[in-house]
Amino acid sequence: MNLIKIFSIGFLTLETANVIALYFFPETKYANSIGIFKAWEKSKSDPEIHNFVKYLVNWVAGTKLIFILLLIVILLIADDQAMILAGAALTVSIASFFWRLFPLIRKMDRDGQIDPKNYSTALGWMIGIFILMFLAAVIVMLLQ
Repeated sequence: MNLIKIFSIGFLTLETANVIALYFFPETKYANSIGIFKAWEKSKSDPEIHNFVKYLVNWVAGTKLIFILLLIVILLIADDQAMILAGAALTVSIASFFWRLFPLIRKMDRDGQIDPKNYSTALGWMIGIFILMFLAAVIVMLLQ
């Protein structure tokens, strides 16, 4: 089993936990669920806004589910060349977090809208480590 497959399984585990949390336990503060955002509770005071937020949460969960299932198929049938391309695609797609999402969650964290405080920093490090892991795995496989 190559490094990309090993790291993908770890990534799949985290993403699956996130999808389960988003679908069934959105209020939790674990598994990167929506409960970390103070606005989740505030949205409940306006049913129209809360329904919109729930729709977006479920949309994210559904999109992640598609991503998870496609990655499982890739892991089951891909040869080494396809795994290198999948690893590169994972690196780029995960890195997109730092384009729009990280600046936004960091701002909300600084403004006291996230609980626990400094969650954005921990999330940024976790995602950054996954990017580096996939990048390293792609390089290792290319050099073999």
